[in-house]
Amino acid sequence: MTDLKGLRPAEDCRWDCVALGEVMLRLDPGEGRIRTARTFQVWEGGGEYNVARGLRKTFGLRSSVVTALPRTETGALVEDLILQGGVDVSHILWREADGVGRNTRVGLNFTERGFGPRGALGCSDRANSSASQIKPDEVDWDHLFGVEGVRWLHTGGIFAALSEDTAETTLAAIRAAKRHGVVVSYDLNYRASLWSSHPDPDAARRVNREIAGLVDVLVGDEYAYASCLGIETPDTRTDPADSRPFDALVARLATELPDVQVFAATLRDPISASINRWGGVLWIGGERYATPVSEIAVLDRVGGGDSFVSGLAWAFMQGLGAQAAVDYGVAHGAIAMTTPGDNAMTSLAEVMGRVEGKGAAAVR
Repeated sequence: MTDLKGLRPAEDCRWDCVALGEVMLRLDPGEGRIRTARTFQVWEGGGEYNVARGLRKTFGLRSSVVTALPRTETGALVEDLILQGGVDVSHILWREADGVGRNTRVGLNFTERGFGPRGALGCSDRANSSASQIKPDEVDWDHLFGVEGVRWLHTGGIFAALSEDTAETTLAAIRAAKRHGVVVSYDLNYRASLWSSHPDPDAARRVNREIAGLVDVLVGDEYAYASCLGIETPDTRTDPADSRPFDALVARLATELPDVQVFAATLRDPISASINRWGGVLWIGGERYATPVSEIAVLDRVGGGDSFVSGLAWAFMQGLGAQAAVDYGVAHGAIAMTTPGDNAMTSLAEVMGRVEGKGAAAVR
């Protein structure tokens, strides 16, 4: 079996993809360092949103985002950036702000790209953000998934980790999506800094284990699978891009999580911040599909994994099968990491060219 089961017909749905998550302002010092910067370039970004944006901007699908923003100038800036990315904003929850950010605010993410021996660095400033305050009953999920119609819901472990409310909101959204026959993908996207400050020390394992049992497509590297699902995996690898430990993990999880159709992972070995070995693997119906791991040049590694998910989702929604899903995911992720910001500045034709093995010669 290479096709994803249960995808609703596109003509029955208003949206091909809806993302649930926080959209932050990313402040990028370019080639410099956060600690010495005098100027920053601003982007919008968020692990869940990036997938919907990639599906809209690169692959031309209809996408929307469920998030929350304050009625402030920074909130308006995030909305404007989302609109520039072509993603629908009709499901944004708007918060009345007190003017100084005590009650609600836009989350900030300061991100260095890294270079050579200096790795990429992320520094979040997101406490009390509007998205972290979303509650399960604030969204009419049955209207979104049932009346408007959605083919694919994507969310992830970053949003689920923001607060106890967002964990419950994630579960409410997924349960409603499943009632209406929506395919659900979940990127474990483990961030120790988020879960370590959570009031429940076992929340990462408990929340992610419950969510993982409900979804169709589960994404994450071996470390994320082990950290989020409470699985001990003694690592004897000498090659970080070796997928065999992940393959063994999937063999175990396939029996523990029988409703998951697809287990997927990126394979990344950072030789340096500027050169990564990069590939991907997925399991569906007991069969393994993968790409070769090859060296790629990296300008900005943030968003490579999210672009992998959007390429994978597009291929499945097009009915192209599992091998194409991992091929397009890896190709889209590779191109995303050649441009600044969280999202790929590319076209479907460029992604297809990489899948087909076309080189990087100048196009004139």
